[in-house]
Amino acid sequence: MKLLSRLIFPLLLVMSVLHAEPWEDPAPPKFKDLSQDAAPMPQSFDRHTFLQAPKALSKEVKTTDWPRFLGPTDDAHSSETKLLHDWSKGGPAKLWEVKKGEGYTSPAIAGDYLVIFHALGGKEVIECLQPESGKRYWSFDYAIDYRDRYGYANGPRGSPVVAEGRVLMIGVTSMMTCLELKTGRLLWQRDLRKEFNVPQDFFGHGGSPLVMDGKAIVNVGGKEALVPDADDMQARAEALRKPGLCVGAFDLKTGKLVWGAKDSWGASYASPIAATLHGQQKVLVFAGGESNPATGGLLCLDPKDGTVHERFEWRAKDYISATASTPTLIPEKNRVFISTAYPKGRPLGGVMLEFDEHFKAKEVWSSKKLATHWMSPVYHEGHLYAIDGETERVAQLVCFDAEQGQEKWRKDIEWIEDELSSQNGGRPAKLGIQRASLLRVDGKFLVLGELGTLIWMDLTPTDAKIESRAQLFYAPHTWCLPALSKGLLFIMQNADEQVRGKTGERILSYDLREP
Repeated sequence: MKLLSRLIFPLLLVMSVLHAEPWEDPAPPKFKDLSQDAAPMPQSFDRHTFLQAPKALSKEVKTTDWPRFLGPTDDAHSSETKLLHDWSKGGPAKLWEVKKGEGYTSPAIAGDYLVIFHALGGKEVIECLQPESGKRYWSFDYAIDYRDRYGYANGPRGSPVVAEGRVLMIGVTSMMTCLELKTGRLLWQRDLRKEFNVPQDFFGHGGSPLVMDGKAIVNVGGKEALVPDADDMQARAEALRKPGLCVGAFDLKTGKLVWGAKDSWGASYASPIAATLHGQQKVLVFAGGESNPATGGLLCLDPKDGTVHERFEWRAKDYISATASTPTLIPEKNRVFISTAYPKGRPLGGVMLEFDEHFKAKEVWSSKKLATHWMSPVYHEGHLYAIDGETERVAQLVCFDAEQGQEKWRKDIEWIEDELSSQNGGRPAKLGIQRASLLRVDGKFLVLGELGTLIWMDLTPTDAKIESRAQLFYAPHTWCLPALSKGLLFIMQNADEQVRGKTGERILSYDLREP
């Protein structure tokens, strides 16, 4: 009887709470169609510094765009080839830089257009740059009123997405904006916080939208009613438990709400991803915003109408716990890996799920020793490569067998940094990758360390070897996966230089094209 009730209760919960509902759009935006206007010519501007042109691009190389923050296939893999793997101590040639404002976002790239998103002077700013020169085509901004509750950057966390001639982004205050890519003209805009009662959450809005079949799918995290400010914690906790528009699909051309999925789970800092499961297209959303007690987990939805097939709870019970690592697909197995680094010191860790023909998930294995914070593990040839650990002090590079969850190795990737040692009276100064980002490309892993170190690494199930290393700058909060397109690498420096002189926050372009 106990077993029967354990099976029936979750099913009833799903049927009563998670069915797709017809949502009346509270504020359909005014919208414009794409124009026939010519794109403006790129121009240099006051925050732009050009250093040198890149090498010519060989006709033999394979190149791709970078439409979303995890790359062209949404899994931190790139198919680009013939990249520069050997460089001097100074690293690859720097081509240009642009000073930027606050935020933790990666660029989006389509053809000859590179889009960045940041906060500057009390505004969220979207700028479109020419990738080879850094010159600017256009800029668009709007005012925001946001102050981070924990003292981090007062800017966006969700990266821009380019699709169908448009660029789409959601700001830190949940303002969703759609612009024409070639001109920067406003097509439509929605204030999700106001329209769907979205609370500020720990660090504001964080995820990026997923564009799929003409729809922008968003982990909205709305509530039934307006959520009170944090000074009334009891009333706030009660309001956060009320279900609202958890996931919504918006027509990319018009901005109108197409469908909505109702749930009490809020918006996480992970992003929705598309998944082919048993030959059918689905959407996976690792949801869960501020709540007390903390709730959240993985949703599997039908992208056509928002029907929720599965609701798998996976969230640390601590109040202060943020879900930020985007799910990692194991497509040939109908599996997905999700992970969280909370709570401190005793993390819930990660779990491998497998979906059956009815899109119900079962746990294959779990491990408290594979607890990712915001980076997404990279799956390659049957193994997961990731950074385990919530803080920089405990972060380690790990390799796990994806089939059984067996740990193959874990390593502290550290070295003695000569430049720091010379400034430290000749005493050895150790540096490491800490909470790094990993990108699988051109047969190796390109690793961007938390303090501005760029490394080519050979990662296999048996070892981790450094092949090339360069210290691009010394600045904390280098938390964004770099973007790569046409042999050019774009890196977001999100804090001031700590060693070589003040620089401020920047986007920097590097030439990885082979001679």
